[in-house]
Amino acid sequence: MTRAPNRTTADLSSYPDLVVIYLGMRVNAPRGLATLISFGSKIRKSVEAQPDGLLLHENLLFSLFPPQAGMRQYWRDFDSLERWARSLPHRRWWQQFLRDRGGTGFWHETYFRGGQIESVYIDMPRIGLAKFAPVTPARGSLFSARRRLGIREGSEPPPGIAEEELYQR
Repeated sequence: MTRAPNRTTADLSSYPDLVVIYLGMRVNAPRGLATLISFGSKIRKSVEAQPDGLLLHENLLFSLFPPQAGMRQYWRDFDSLERWARSLPHRRWWQQFLRDRGGTGFWHETYFRGGQIESVYIDMPRIGLAKFAPVTPARGSLFSARRRLGIREGSEPPPGIAEEELYQR
């Protein structure tokens, strides 16, 4: 006789503001492989520093051809995630990446326990949510995750790079 499956679930009652973010980097040109590999140690050191609010970090391989790697992270709340993203070293990485993507593309999709979702795709083909939903430029009121979510309370931290600076070229 086959034994019954050991079926369990996660009790998230202690995490009312839980945020799950998937992030990925895709190689778009030969030099992109070096860019992708260079982020491995940066990410590892950042996770080892145990940023406040990061509950779990998992590395993922999305594709071998073309190479696309990334991660899934669980955060206590959006404020913790945003505070980390706007601080060093992430802020510096983001500024450098936006100035020179190094032959790669980047994307993230963020999912909130309350049902909200936001995403951004940079130099990426349509993947994930963008593969079935209409896409629009992430500019103006859609430039930051906070704005894409419609979060108005509190003051918005300064972006890693200002929209005006990014698009003045």
